[in-house]
Amino acid sequence: MDKRVERCKSAGLEPAPNLCEACTARHRGICGALSDAELRELATRTIKRKIESGRTLQADGELVSGYANLLQGVVKLSKVMADGRQQIVGLQFPPDFVGRPFGRESRLSAEAVSAVEVCSFPRAVLEDMLERHSGLERRLFEQTLVELDEARDWLLALGRKTARERVASLIYMVAKHIPAGTPREAGERTSVQFDLPLTRADMADFLGLTIETVSRQITRLRQEGIVDLHPGRQIEVPDMERLAKAVEG
Repeated sequence: MDKRVERCKSAGLEPAPNLCEACTARHRGICGALSDAELRELATRTIKRKIESGRTLQADGELVSGYANLLQGVVKLSKVMADGRQQIVGLQFPPDFVGRPFGRESRLSAEAVSAVEVCSFPRAVLEDMLERHSGLERRLFEQTLVELDEARDWLLALGRKTARERVASLIYMVAKHIPAGTPREAGERTSVQFDLPLTRADMADFLGLTIETVSRQITRLRQEGIVDLHPGRQIEVPDMERLAKAVEG
């Protein structure tokens, strides 16, 4: 018998489901507010799904039937105008919560920009648990405030930062959120390597720049030794501290 299960049995408890123990949302997402018993309750109604890049998780204006915890990958949030123009308004990374609680319709389109894995559950199940478990409601509220703070930071970036600072800000944000294995230490420098999930067109859309401007600024950052480009969309950041300074100019 698994030692974790044995300890729980000896204490007269049932352990959390195995699928929850290794889940990023279990400890850092909204599920971190739930007890093992509450996790078991939620787990009976959850489904783990893998979604291909380019697929829509939820469309703007669609009736909300469920929510999800993002376990792997990156999701872009966007609004589409009546004439078809799109504006990316945010990115989500594990263990973010996908969906708008207590809303009848989705106000944004959520699309996978890389292969993603989610843990999804029906709307009625989560909203019932939110009413009965104040800790879960508080954790979701805290996560919503974090997203609000990030949105305000992007308002500052779009309104006041230069093109170079905007591109550096986006690369820095992705580098901090996407798991890139164990960082390689070289003296006091830390190197991170990852696949950039966004196309140049998506980056331009998100940053309010042209595709040409985005390409020029990435080339500039490479020439300055702040980033290194590899085949495909793979980017290496030799020194995260230098990139952080580029974010501020």
